[in-house]
Amino acid sequence: MPTRPSEKNVVTALLDDFRRIVQVLRSSSRAAEQRVGLSGAQLFVLKTLSAEHPLSMNDLAARTRTHQSTVSVVVKRLVASKLVRSTVSSVDARRVALHPTAAGLARLKRAPQAAQEQLVAGLERMPAGDRRALARCLRQLVEEMRLDEQPPVMFFEERRPVARKAGRDV
Repeated sequence: MPTRPSEKNVVTALLDDFRRIVQVLRSSSRAAEQRVGLSGAQLFVLKTLSAEHPLSMNDLAARTRTHQSTVSVVVKRLVASKLVRSTVSSVDARRVALHPTAAGLARLKRAPQAAQEQLVAGLERMPAGDRRALARCLRQLVEEMRLDEQPPVMFFEERRPVARKAGRDV
């Protein structure tokens, strides 16, 4: 009969699995940066936009499973790099419509897979009950680490100022 792993071994196994996930996210982001000059988050957003567009900022946030304020930081960088364009929505003039540009689509042809896609797909393949249990446990871990006040940014996308153009934010 197999013995139950000690609590120390369980913690080690958990840390090893976190390391694996973080490593693939870091490697993917590094590969995107080297191959196409985009962060992993920028690549994920651009790929999401290329799959279905135009999208509003809220729709893009929903599809990337991030908060609107978080994805807007990434979009501003993509717009500043002329890889995404923002226009007034033809359906609702109060909303913007986001489209990948020809340059953005060309960049995607050379881009590696975004690890965020793997992560989302893996989570979606998990049974719903397991996903809920994982969400509960991760929420508890975040609270135990006192990180619940930290804003969740996209993986490996630093919150740094967006380039300024003519004295105002782009």
